[in-house]
Amino acid sequence: MKIKQTIEKVPGGLMVVPLLFGALLNTIDQLHIPFVMDILKSLGAAETPEGNYEFLRIGGFSEALFKNGALVLIALFLFSAGSQMNLKVGGRALKKGVLLTTSKYLTGLAVGLLFGYFFDPMDGFLGLSTLAIIAAMTNGNGGMYVALTGQYGNRSDVGAVSVLSLNDGPFFTLMSLGLLGSSFPMIAFIAVLLPIALGMLLGNLDPEIREFLKPGELLPVPFFAFALGAGMNLANFFNPSVVAAGLAIGVGTTVLTAATGILVFKLFKEKSYIAPVSEASTAGNAAATPAAIAAAAAIAASSGMMTQAEADGYANIVNIATAQISIATLTTALLCPVAVILVDKWQKKKGIDGKIEDIDRQTQYEGNKEVNIG
Repeated sequence: MKIKQTIEKVPGGLMVVPLLFGALLNTIDQLHIPFVMDILKSLGAAETPEGNYEFLRIGGFSEALFKNGALVLIALFLFSAGSQMNLKVGGRALKKGVLLTTSKYLTGLAVGLLFGYFFDPMDGFLGLSTLAIIAAMTNGNGGMYVALTGQYGNRSDVGAVSVLSLNDGPFFTLMSLGLLGSSFPMIAFIAVLLPIALGMLLGNLDPEIREFLKPGELLPVPFFAFALGAGMNLANFFNPSVVAAGLAIGVGTTVLTAATGILVFKLFKEKSYIAPVSEASTAGNAAATPAAIAAAAAIAASSGMMTQAEADGYANIVNIATAQISIATLTTALLCPVAVILVDKWQKKKGIDGKIEDIDRQTQYEGNKEVNIG
């Protein structure tokens, strides 16, 4: 049975499919079907505080992993992802990585800022929040970026992923919300950043540790996705406003981050625009960001930097924001490759091959000029 191959055919499948499956099981659980509860009771399952019996809340390792394990697994993912952030990046790759990371982050921040100005930042137009917008727009799909730049781009385009990996996880979103007025104490930033920083430190000190932790960049994803889904109701994904919100974020991410990335590349005299368009996506793991932000908000509330009501506001939008970001992931996974193909065709009509480095293009031009003169 080719289960993994089937899942991977779905855009962002390793994140989205387990999340939907977890949501499906939790939805059935919350129906409290009498004969299911009778079976659980006969097996000796503990009664929940609400007086029901649920198969995702039977205690032990099962509940710890499948129902309550999201934050621990997300922390493991961030630690492992941090270990893969190689600081030894070539000059051109470093330049492109900085330009792409900066333009994508500032675009997401600007859109989030404008949204929060005109609408309710927690539950505005279509039920969107600044949290969902910034989380989706600032975190690109690294795997898709590498695949697209590997096929249509050049060496330095691909190498830029070492810098782009900095946007993995919730740190940029947390920083953005701080800039937009949410009062997170420094310890909340440290609590989010520490797993990434420790992973980065160890991965750069010892290549063998980086290699050892490499599977951890992928392995926890379906597990924390399922655990996130196990706290959601499947009805969220069939709510027209949620679907519309997710589509809006997805289209906005591809169009706006691609446009600003192209503009920045043009300002810095880059000829090929394959890289910025390849980064115009939403990563599947961005769906884990709302849960991480809610955890940081809880820390802020406990330290007095944020009211409990404000922290509860973040906790209350976790499920809806997660669903919106998941839909945005699917949307950008379809739009981004199409945009890259169109840009590649447009560039080639102008005589620009995205696979050729600018320095190689200049050398090639000068060589052709000498031949013509000769």
